[in-house]
Amino acid sequence: MSVQIKAYGAHASNLPLELINIPRRVVGNNDIQIEIDYCGVCHSDIHTVRNEWGGAQYPLVPGHEIVGRVLDVGASVTRFKKGDFVGVGCLVDSCQTCPSCKNDLEQFCFSGATFTYNSPDKHLNKPTYGGYSSQIVVDEKFVLKISSKLNRAAVAPLLCAGITTYSPLKHWNVKAGQKIGVVGLGGLGHMAVKFAVSMGASVTVLSTSLAKEDDAKKLGAHFFIHTRDEKNFKKFSNQFDLIINTISAPHDYNQYLNLLAINGTMVLLGVPPEAIPVSAFSLIGGRRSIAGSLIGGIKETQEMLDYCAEKNITSDIELISAKDINLAYDRMMKGDVKYRFVIDMKTL
Repeated sequence: MSVQIKAYGAHASNLPLELINIPRRVVGNNDIQIEIDYCGVCHSDIHTVRNEWGGAQYPLVPGHEIVGRVLDVGASVTRFKKGDFVGVGCLVDSCQTCPSCKNDLEQFCFSGATFTYNSPDKHLNKPTYGGYSSQIVVDEKFVLKISSKLNRAAVAPLLCAGITTYSPLKHWNVKAGQKIGVVGLGGLGHMAVKFAVSMGASVTVLSTSLAKEDDAKKLGAHFFIHTRDEKNFKKFSNQFDLIINTISAPHDYNQYLNLLAINGTMVLLGVPPEAIPVSAFSLIGGRRSIAGSLIGGIKETQEMLDYCAEKNITSDIELISAKDINLAYDRMMKGDVKYRFVIDMKTL
C-alpha cells in the first residue's frame, strides 16, 4: 500500500523539475514517517537528474540531505518517537548481513545499498524518491538523531557533504600538526576545511580562483594556493600528509600527487566525467597513494552529527523556496552559491 505526496521531480533529463505527486509506502513495523523541513541540494542531484552518470529513472525526485520531524513510528520502533528531530542521508536500506553491513559500512553493501533516490525500492517495486518532497518513510536503522542545539537548515548538508568529508579525515587519522590540503572550495571543500581545522591540522585550500582566498581564511584555513599559477605546483611540492580532492571537473591528478609528502595520500571525493590518467612516477617517487571515499555508514554518520553538535559545526547555506530549485541548479553550475543551497520544504 502507498499514499500520494507532493514533491519536486523531473520527467526527463532535459526538462526542469516541477511539482508532481509520488507514492510513499505506509508506515511498517520498523518504519519512521518524517515530515521534511529542509533538504540540501547536492551536485549529485544535478548529475543524476540530467543523467550525466547514466541510469536515471524518471520521474526522478532528488535529495539526500534531509532534516525533519517524526510524524509517526511503527509498532517495533524503539529509538524514535513522534516529534523527534531526525535526519536521513544518502542511504535508506541495505542487506544488513554482508561483511560490509556488519562492519557498519552499509554504503559498500555487497548486495548493493539502497540509496535515497534513483535506487530500487524493495517495498514499492519502484525507484526510491528523495527529499525534495513533503514526507519520507524510512527504516529506523537508517534514521539519524539531530541535535536541537544546531540550526536544522544548516545541518541538512551534513548528511552528505558533511559525512563525505568527515569520513576520510577520520579514516586517515588526521590529527594536530598534520598538513592537509583541500582542493576546491565548494559544498564539500568548505566542510573539509571546517572539519580538518577542528581536528587541529594545518589546512591549505587549493583553488583555481583567487577570489576564494578570503573565504578560505574566514572558514579557518591557514594558507591558500592559487592553482592557476603553474609555479605553485613546484614551489609547494612534497608538502602535504593528506589531500582531500573535491573537484568533479577534469584536472591533472599528477600535479596534486606531487604536492604530497612521502607516504602522503590524495583522497578523491569528486567524480570527473571522464577517466584521468595517473603516472606511476607520481606515486612511486614518494611512496604516495591515491584513494577514494564514498559518504559513510550510518554509525559513522551519527558520530559525525554528534561531533558537529559538540564542536558547533554546520554548513554555510543559502535557504531557498522549493519553487526556486531550477534557478538554484543554474546558479550551482556557475559556482554561485556559498556553499550549499537548502530547500525550505515547508514552501512546497
